[in-house]
Amino acid sequence: MVAVAEKVENRLTIETSEIAPDTTAIRSLDWDRDRFDIEFGLQNGTTYNSFLIRGEKTALVDTSHAKFREQYLNTLKGLIDPTEIDYLIISHTEPDHSGLVKDFLELAPQVTIVGAKVAIQFLENLVHRPFERTIVKSGSKLDLGNGHEIEFVSAPNLHWPDTIFSYDALTQTLFTCDAFGMHYCSDRTFDENLSEIEPDYRFYYECLMAPNARSVLGAIKRMKALGEISTIATGHGPLLRYNVGELTGRYETWSKEQTKGTTNVAVFYFSDYGYSDRLSQAIAHGITKTGVAVEMMDLKTADTQEVRELASHASGIVIGAPPIDGPGAEIAEAAINTILPSTNKKQAFGLFESGGGNDLPIYPLQSKFKDLGLKQGFPNIKIEETPSEATYQICDEAGTDMGQLLSLKTAIKKMKSLDSDLDKALGRISGGLYIITAKKGDIGSAMLASWVSQASFEPLGFSIAVAKDRAIEAFLQVGDTFVLNVLEEDNYQGLMKHFLKRFPPGADRFAGVKTQASSNGSPILTEALAYLECEVASRMELSDHWIVYSTVTSGRVSNTDSLPAIHHRKVGNHY
Repeated sequence: MVAVAEKVENRLTIETSEIAPDTTAIRSLDWDRDRFDIEFGLQNGTTYNSFLIRGEKTALVDTSHAKFREQYLNTLKGLIDPTEIDYLIISHTEPDHSGLVKDFLELAPQVTIVGAKVAIQFLENLVHRPFERTIVKSGSKLDLGNGHEIEFVSAPNLHWPDTIFSYDALTQTLFTCDAFGMHYCSDRTFDENLSEIEPDYRFYYECLMAPNARSVLGAIKRMKALGEISTIATGHGPLLRYNVGELTGRYETWSKEQTKGTTNVAVFYFSDYGYSDRLSQAIAHGITKTGVAVEMMDLKTADTQEVRELASHASGIVIGAPPIDGPGAEIAEAAINTILPSTNKKQAFGLFESGGGNDLPIYPLQSKFKDLGLKQGFPNIKIEETPSEATYQICDEAGTDMGQLLSLKTAIKKMKSLDSDLDKALGRISGGLYIITAKKGDIGSAMLASWVSQASFEPLGFSIAVAKDRAIEAFLQVGDTFVLNVLEEDNYQGLMKHFLKRFPPGADRFAGVKTQASSNGSPILTEALAYLECEVASRMELSDHWIVYSTVTSGRVSNTDSLPAIHHRKVGNHY
């Protein structure tokens, strides 16, 4: 049985459904959300999933986002008297899942909160009231009766430091919160249509899980010891039932690919302070786009020996400035004093402010790293106000810069790897010269492209090959719009030179270039021979590029007597 509440003006609805014996899903459907915490665009909204398990005793797994306060609590009270709930299992304390814990405790003060040690610590600062608690770790069990015995699996950094999975062997249901989820809002409770959800599932992994690939593999290893898993009850999007093996297998494959390289960056952040977690996640995402592995570590909870080992073995180190005084300052100081002597001059470093208002000054820390002989992977990122979409884009681009710096030797080696004759023959495939321009909100991006080809007549469409580490790749998700500017045969050198240069993170790509706005908001280059306004229809992943297929909505030629510029290469294994 499925009950769907009437949609309200801002399209926040609640759906409940029985997903297993004695197990009810409460899904908060956020139809129109177009951003999530590290400012990556959403095409299909999202959901926040909560679950009731009824044995002789009753457990609630997670709550919901605060924006659903009235709807969620009313729905919950319609299912059960909150005073009859014995346990609240906290998968992790990120606000989109724990945003109503304080409200729930007012309705159910008798409840025992079950969570990892770190989660309980975070909740103490969140709810500011006493509560009963039970701390669990991998192997801990909670017997609800009637066969519902919950076993817990520690899964830190997926994608919060306090994450735990909960497994009900009776129903073979694994509650995983963020892991294996996706930002996809639909009336469908489960994953019946794999092709429909695949792009969002992969995009979600790339943004949230790829920077924590080693932790993903650790969690999957512990999952395999649980026994048969027939349903994965995720915290976001549809639950996995029809494609459990396929989709968990993809996580494992992607994570192995992500961690197979010898080059890796340690990203140290201080959870629950300022915007440290979100900014660090954006930087980590930028790094992973270059094929460089990332290991994230929360300095608030990390063991000193773990910090020392990671700092000494990493190829690069990124630090989010921790608090200089107040709660956590002593822990932060000890962590920084552990990292500095563990580094060596072969490493690169990057620093960013956390925006907590009381950050450790990063310029003296920058000087210490430089005095130790480390090279800087990207300019210091200063936070002077609440992070915006542009701030997160700067972080993403900064991470990409560091990844490219660290993988430069590998890239050069690959350039020399092809047979000389084959390399030259491949280089004889010619192409045009184009500038792709895109804008989202207040931020824009551009890229010189030559791998462009018409791909269909009906609808009119073409494909572009975009390297995974290009900044503009984030602007070319399905549904995004952009402009393809065709360069002119005798008037392309200036534009080509401008857009080939290396821009620092967040720099205005269009400074000094004449542009005009298209109907989709992306810049048209005034000196271009022609332009096409486009919308991304689909993407196909290759080893180091995305093939982006787009449809054309409009276009114009500025000079019908001129010819487009042609690009001839000498070699075929690099640009």
